[in-house]
Amino acid sequence: MITKDRGVFMYQLPDLKEIAPDWSACLDSQNRSFDFQQLNNYLNKEKTVIYPPSEGVFKALELCPYLHTKVVIIGQDPYHGPNQANGLAFSVNEGQTIPPSLRNIFKELSDDLSVPIRKETDLSDWAKQGVLLLNRVLTVRAGQADSHQGIGWEIFTNQIIQCLNHHPNSLIYILWGKKAQSLEKLIDNSKHFVIKSSHPSPLAAYRGFFGSKPFSKTNSLLIEKGNQAIKWI
Repeated sequence: MITKDRGVFMYQLPDLKEIAPDWSACLDSQNRSFDFQQLNNYLNKEKTVIYPPSEGVFKALELCPYLHTKVVIIGQDPYHGPNQANGLAFSVNEGQTIPPSLRNIFKELSDDLSVPIRKETDLSDWAKQGVLLLNRVLTVRAGQADSHQGIGWEIFTNQIIQCLNHHPNSLIYILWGKKAQSLEKLIDNSKHFVIKSSHPSPLAAYRGFFGSKPFSKTNSLLIEKGNQAIKWI
């Protein structure tokens, strides 16, 4: 929700218990120390445009319930341009110019599965199939990449990973780049699978992302465990 106070927009986080109750229950059971009110206060004091819109900040958790999760893809922080970020890592609203990293993801997807280049930039269909598209930091100040690092989101997303360690099923983590791979130490690799490579950004994609075949590897692992493969396109 966004409210207006003396002509200035104030950012209000939605109630996680209402939009993603299973995630809220799971996080509470892990003795959550994250203080939403403290973060709300910080965001309110920004008094500037913040992305994504507050109603979409927990979209990754809303579209991919805890028990439905099969695959976890970790991003960094939301896109900081107008009408881009929609609450899902790497995903961008339809009608927007495709960001370079997402373009490279679609190129690798096409090469990996021998399919046409995906056109839809909104990855909600992945999320609804059990792919948790989780950014490390869930908000960003307009026009300023990485501007909300260190304000508390990392604590929250760490707790999500710790919660997923107790998932009844083995999960598949796709970790692109060093920031995502820094979470590997929190993942119980005796239970879960990790697929990793360099980041799909133009600066790193040719250092190991292209040719890493994360989509076919993920589907092979899912099928091996008796799960339905992800329809990536």
